[in-house]
Amino acid sequence: MASPAQKLPVGWAAEDNQHQRYLFIETATGATQWDPPASQDGPNVQNTPPVAEPSVHHGKRRQYAAGQTQVYYGGGEAAPDLAYPAPGLQPQAVPGAQLFTPGLVGENQFATQQTHPPPGQSGYYNQAESEYINAPSFGQPPPPYGQAPVDALAGQFGQMGVGGQKQFHLYTTNLLTSPPEPRDLQRPPPEIRLPPNSCISPSPFANAHPSYQRCTLNAIPTTSSLLTKAKIPLALVITPYRSLKEGDEAVPVVTDTVIARCRRCRTYINPYVQFLEGGNRWRCCMCNMTNEVPQLFDWDQVRNQPGDRWSRAELNHSVVEFVAPTEYMVRPPQPAVYIFLIDVSNSAVQSGMVATATRTILENLDRIPDEDGRTKVAIICFDVSLYFFSLPVGSTDSNMLVVSDIDDVFLPKPTDLLVNLAESRASLETLLGRINDMFQENSIIGSALGPALQAGFKLMSPIGGKIVVLSSTLPSVGPGALKNREDPKILGTAKESGLLQAAVPFYKTFAIDCSRAQVSVDMFLFSAAYQDVATLACLPHYTSGQTYYYPAFNAGRTEDAIKFAHEFGEVLAMPIMLEAVMRVRASRGLRMSSFHGNFFVRSTDLLAMPAVPQDQSYAIEIQIEEQINTPFVVMQTAVLHTTCYGERRIRVITLALPTTTILSEVFASADQVAIATLLANKAVERSLTHKLEDSREYVFQKLVEILIAYKTSMTSGGAGASAQLAISENLKMLPVLVLGLLKNVGIRQSAQIPPDIRAYSQALLTSLPSQILIPYIYPTFYALHNMPPEAGTIGENGVILPPALPLTSERLERHGLFLIEDGQTIFLWVGRDAVPQLVQDVFDLPSYDVLRGGKTTLRPLSNPFSERVNAVIQKIREMRRGIYYPHLYIVKEDGEPPLRLWALSALIQDRADVLPSYQQFISSLKDKVITT
Repeated sequence: MASPAQKLPVGWAAEDNQHQRYLFIETATGATQWDPPASQDGPNVQNTPPVAEPSVHHGKRRQYAAGQTQVYYGGGEAAPDLAYPAPGLQPQAVPGAQLFTPGLVGENQFATQQTHPPPGQSGYYNQAESEYINAPSFGQPPPPYGQAPVDALAGQFGQMGVGGQKQFHLYTTNLLTSPPEPRDLQRPPPEIRLPPNSCISPSPFANAHPSYQRCTLNAIPTTSSLLTKAKIPLALVITPYRSLKEGDEAVPVVTDTVIARCRRCRTYINPYVQFLEGGNRWRCCMCNMTNEVPQLFDWDQVRNQPGDRWSRAELNHSVVEFVAPTEYMVRPPQPAVYIFLIDVSNSAVQSGMVATATRTILENLDRIPDEDGRTKVAIICFDVSLYFFSLPVGSTDSNMLVVSDIDDVFLPKPTDLLVNLAESRASLETLLGRINDMFQENSIIGSALGPALQAGFKLMSPIGGKIVVLSSTLPSVGPGALKNREDPKILGTAKESGLLQAAVPFYKTFAIDCSRAQVSVDMFLFSAAYQDVATLACLPHYTSGQTYYYPAFNAGRTEDAIKFAHEFGEVLAMPIMLEAVMRVRASRGLRMSSFHGNFFVRSTDLLAMPAVPQDQSYAIEIQIEEQINTPFVVMQTAVLHTTCYGERRIRVITLALPTTTILSEVFASADQVAIATLLANKAVERSLTHKLEDSREYVFQKLVEILIAYKTSMTSGGAGASAQLAISENLKMLPVLVLGLLKNVGIRQSAQIPPDIRAYSQALLTSLPSQILIPYIYPTFYALHNMPPEAGTIGENGVILPPALPLTSERLERHGLFLIEDGQTIFLWVGRDAVPQLVQDVFDLPSYDVLRGGKTTLRPLSNPFSERVNAVIQKIREMRRGIYYPHLYIVKEDGEPPLRLWALSALIQDRADVLPSYQQFISSLKDKVITT
């Protein structure tokens, strides 16, 4: 059959892979997707021919700019030009795995190791979204109610068997001979293959994008016994308020307040319902209840004329927002409220935290959400006393009111403490410019954080909003006082998990009170000594806030000030969902059983989130309670919230997945990224209720169970011994992701990790979205000294990144310059034999010997190589969602041992102390699989 290359829009290529179907590649960025891309002028789907299956034999392919890679295990065909040539490593090709898989015949019997498509060049997950095409409402007559356009469906399901659902094909790989390839994490998750006529819309947006909602399985077992047999956990990973990057499709908003919901299960109408009785009724896709279509559903209220039903956003988009009518409001929408609690003790002032924080607030006043002019702010400073500030309207002065009685906190004045941002702007600006000078000579070292929180709560609780805490000292007086419980003797022992649990109940109890009053708390922590992050992080955890930690912060170091100012400024500018509640509904037979993330479970399945920040992720486990008899299931997340500009809305995210009775399809549909995200949440939860060793054992054992289930059911070896360690192709990166999780500082076996660092890492593991979490447990590794000529230059979608390398020190070269990053930290590794020209071009220094390691800011120099290196670093800092601004460290090969070991610990495929290498880890897995 003909190649689809001639039918693709400009800038796209089609490449056949070992799955014997085409993967479509955007040549400028390397972004990949299974579905054919839409052309820029919106081609008609009906006229798009089915994609031809690739032949088994094919010639050498063209190497695109974004996809040139160094030859590694047969993964590349052209070596890049060397900018700074020197003798380097010559990796050898490794033969592909060839395992027998029952049920597969002919040419698909063996999985072959073919060249993979180039990785995406814009981060772990930045899959290009297709342009919306071929909606029947745009210039076409709508189809009869109850069915989608036949031609459109024919195009949409062009690769199916005759009249049937596309089948999942299982491809087996041998982990013993198939090393991890970083570019595999750039691939989209397994394709969702819904049966024909399941969707009433041909829109490419009819199913949820994985960055909003993804499932650990893209084919749901029909019975609990089948799921148990696979041993793969069933769960959703949800990021309901994902930030939008340039080029992302905005979430459509339904503004007419006409909301169609099922009378029985309260599901929102979506692209997977069916219309009946001439379009007057619709059948729910979850419980099969028939409901009346609202009278104004087909009425265009803007033009005051009959509307086109098929153009409604909720029938074409899986992610949609409804403007809520009054019946969805318990009270009028609240304004956005921010109360800043600023530590002004001696250490806070001397570290420069107070000056940097107040300057950042001042510089970002215009970025704080205030579209409706109702935003309110207040500032409370604290050491062992509380300092309130009265900000009269129309004045440029402020008055400080001191409360020394911290055992019975009260508000010293009923008005002018919480003020309208616009009306009191002048006095607020004056105050922010003076606070640091007011406390410059403060010698008090104690902290009354608990009373300050109580004061902020009293001020905010009638309305709700966000309390932003900036603290540099361990709370020492009043309610919530803490003691330094750091004990190096118990680090690495069974008692260490006690340091990760809250020391006192005050903060959890206070957080629950905040949740009831729609108050969220963000914590910015700066202490150079022990600050008990584990206890203080309870506040953001139960109030849907976030913890930010800056150990040994010193604003005298430019890098520290820039990082904090950037991240704090982004938090201030971030639009937030206020007074939110979230519920996930699913088709009959499925039940949400466990919830992981920053929220408070108000009832069985209702999650209370006073303020939902962007790019915060949640994991929800699912149980199969009864046999599923439908060809597909639907899972729908609804978040009722108030926007930060005072509008009540419901954000609805709908995900439809096929069902299956075949175990091989369960394995073939598994999403390794979603599974790793769930395991990170489960591991942290287990470390808080058991021991750290138990959490590591749980993760390892879960992986062993999956491998045993696969070996027993899917390979010819069955329950007997085998010289191979088999797993499905789509799960082959799961072992290295688990290894990365086991080596992450959040749960790593070590007696050298400070409890504050470990607690902060655990806060990240349970809140980061998958796009940021995966690099955090599986860092990215680049060679810069010999990167391809186009790397570091501007492509169609921004800066082009070099190809990623395996995370092993075997790829380090003594003459080289390497970059390692995990989304939180960037290391520039400089080999001891780096040529003087490289050091001169990048660092403006004459030789390696005069180069100093440590935290730094890399200045762009007036030479092409420096510009490219700086462009790569800037791209890394900007490419992922989230507010984080990674520090940059220069690491010399023979430099300071602690810094060198820290950087090398990111190369997780190497052995480190008692932690195994990837090869040792795989061997231990094989032994477990054989002996269990």
